[in-house]
Amino acid sequence: MLRVEELKDRIDQLAGLMEEFKLSEAELAADGFRIAFKKRAKAAPKPTSESTADGAIEIYEEAEEMEEISAPVEDKPSGSPITSPMTGIYYSAPSPGSPPFAKEGDEVTAGQPIGLIEAMKVFNEIPAPLSGTVQKVVVESGQLVNLGDVIMYVG
Repeated sequence: MLRVEELKDRIDQLAGLMEEFKLSEAELAADGFRIAFKKRAKAAPKPTSESTADGAIEIYEEAEEMEEISAPVEDKPSGSPITSPMTGIYYSAPSPGSPPFAKEGDEVTAGQPIGLIEAMKVFNEIPAPLSGTVQKVVVESGQLVNLGDVIMYVG
């Protein structure tokens, strides 16, 4: 889990990158939470006037604000997380059109394949490390997963 200080540093870095690259939206996801940032549309110009010998000159001040939007974090499902053993593309079924190895509500046994990860053109089976009921599948078939990403919860 991220410590509060690390989280604040990451948020500051993300805000800095948004400014540097002129991004209007950015998202930070880690350790079961997600924070999305979205710049507010520039506020309508606020005219102020200054008098000069030539008459009134309108000066427009543009306001640019950052708005923090936090998506609701889903409660961590019950059960033990099954994580990706490598980086690659996750597939929930042995072939397109085939039923998935395991879906929510299915009973799995230790050693049973629960998915495939394609890495370097090689398909690697992901065995269930424990027996139980699939509580939640976190990753969609065809999605890139990194080493340690949670694929599903089994309890």
